[in-house]
Amino acid sequence: MTITDAFLSLSARTGRFTYGAPRAYTLAEDGTRLLLLRSTGSEDPVDRLQLLDLTTGEERLVADPTALTPGRSGRRDGLPAAERRLRERTRLVAAGIGGYAATPDLATAALTLDGRLFRIDTATGTSVELPTTGPAFDPRPDTDGRRIAYVADDALYVTPESTPISPADGARWGVAEFAAAEELGRSRGHWWRPDGGALLAARVDESALPRRHFADPAQPGEPAEDFAYPQAGGPNADVQLWVLGLDGGRVRLRWDAAAFPYLCDASWASDGEVLLTVADRLQQRVLLLSADPATGATSELSRTTDEFWVDDLPGTPARLPDGRLLTAHDGPQARGLALDGKPLDSTGLQIRRVVGRYDGRLLCETGQGDPADQHLHLVDPDGGPPELLSAGPGVHSALAAADTLLLTTATADGVRRAVRRAGRELTLTDQSAALPYTVRPRLARVTERALPTAVVYPRGHVPGRRLPVLLDVYGGPGFQAVAAEPRRWQLRQWWADQGFAVVTTDNRGTPFVSPDFTRAIFRRFSQVALDDQVDALHALAAHHPDLDLGRVGVRGWSYGGYLAALAVLRRPDVFHAACAGAPPTDFRLYDTAYTERYLGLPQDNPEGYADDCLLADAPGLTRPLLLIHGLADDNVHPAHTLLLSQALTRAGRPHSVLPLPGVTHMTPGGTNEQLAMAELAFLRTSLG
Repeated sequence: MTITDAFLSLSARTGRFTYGAPRAYTLAEDGTRLLLLRSTGSEDPVDRLQLLDLTTGEERLVADPTALTPGRSGRRDGLPAAERRLRERTRLVAAGIGGYAATPDLATAALTLDGRLFRIDTATGTSVELPTTGPAFDPRPDTDGRRIAYVADDALYVTPESTPISPADGARWGVAEFAAAEELGRSRGHWWRPDGGALLAARVDESALPRRHFADPAQPGEPAEDFAYPQAGGPNADVQLWVLGLDGGRVRLRWDAAAFPYLCDASWASDGEVLLTVADRLQQRVLLLSADPATGATSELSRTTDEFWVDDLPGTPARLPDGRLLTAHDGPQARGLALDGKPLDSTGLQIRRVVGRYDGRLLCETGQGDPADQHLHLVDPDGGPPELLSAGPGVHSALAAADTLLLTTATADGVRRAVRRAGRELTLTDQSAALPYTVRPRLARVTERALPTAVVYPRGHVPGRRLPVLLDVYGGPGFQAVAAEPRRWQLRQWWADQGFAVVTTDNRGTPFVSPDFTRAIFRRFSQVALDDQVDALHALAAHHPDLDLGRVGVRGWSYGGYLAALAVLRRPDVFHAACAGAPPTDFRLYDTAYTERYLGLPQDNPEGYADDCLLADAPGLTRPLLLIHGLADDNVHPAHTLLLSQALTRAGRPHSVLPLPGVTHMTPGGTNEQLAMAELAFLRTSLG
């Protein structure tokens, strides 16, 4: 399909306006230098490694994949399977250098391109390719950069000799399993001891897991691909932690893995101590443990419990340099912090992330007032009042090291990134395309539940002209749709300019309003989400008379695709057509860590799983429904859409299916824009 629309074409060419923008920052521990990835311009997808001297302001190119691997960089078929799947887990679509790791002083960096391993001297920009045993993945230099650990063919190796350090026992070593990378926020599986004499490594045994298979029907001569998938109610990977010494010593860290199977985080506190965070299967108990790497013995430092589930608060649990333990402290209406169990003063704030230490205090990303905004506060660990660092509405985020602060400010007018150090401010170079639209959605909190909503009208809309409504929805846990980040409103403005009033609502279950707001979906997804979407739509129509509730379409992807299909199946009186992309139609087929956190085990909550399954609703379909799914989707397997289509076909219910050969859950490479054209044609026909 050729993209003839000017906006969609520009969006595809610019990687949805991300090419040329800096990303993947690493500050030197003394705050004097910054490593980052950025391509050369708004239509260049190939990210290169840059070093910025924060004292002089000089920026230098230190690794260029077009020179290191001419004609190859960024080709998906050149990536090792482990790296390709991790990019899916972390939603990384960039070509060129996907990621890197560096020594604390940033003197040495390590990266891979198409499975080849490179050591980078950032002072000179010299790149040396190191020999490897197989396609290399996730390289990590030790503290002084003399050795690099990497994974190849599920084994852990150390340069310069590429010596295998993990035993050949049939397990996967040094990697993050699916549940950790997709759902628990841990994307790595090996860590150097500070003195460089040993590695902490995850051992992952997936032999008990079922296999998921993928075959590309457009390539019938190619063999199917498969991988282990932890399906709700079934076995998880057996994850262990081992200390592997370069001298051949091996020590297993021992905790009650039967009761706490999830390894959420791990790190070296010192040469003589490892800190690890583990959770039980339903994630209602989370422990911070101290481990002795010499004996493998562990002791409990802190325990966080919740009758619903313990929501992840990045940066916690942790131990501060003075030994005090930092944990999340949730009340019904606010997420806060506690030190050694004593709540810190964060009145009026929703803590979203603990960035680290800055100016002797805790630097936190916070919500305050409108949940669409994100602010920065310094929270005093000794009890003083929080100090606001960010200025004005928008989404503010940060990175800190020593006395250096990297600030990112996103508002309706664009995104600005600046470094503050020693009384100076340095703006980072951004070569991404200017956003075509300045979108100022009309935000409101509606119904007695104060649901965050937004309405986007066509540019130049004349009041009094009735418009069909397009509900652009996600609605699932872990993602906030109504936020003051400008890129996410670009496509919604395009949809509005096609003649729709575009409505977005964050129903209960989504983050950043309050703990009670998020937990309202406990043990059942569908009813709360759908009720909130319907109620919000009616409440908005009372204040926006141009919303024509006789013509309401809904579109969404992933959980949003599930909610779109749910809407026309169960509330055809409200929703008149739906485009459902990659919908998880039966959560009994989705993964353990996500699904069981909210719904529990299928064997313990069969009614909840049955009520949230869409297959039994198939005979009742009376509205136009377009199902879309990538056939290479290893997150929401295409079986979800095919099973619903099968049920609809057996019930004699007309519907449309758009299969996407070779396309993954992320829809890269212009697929998203091509789908917008197909969805527009479908909705125009369906809504008249």
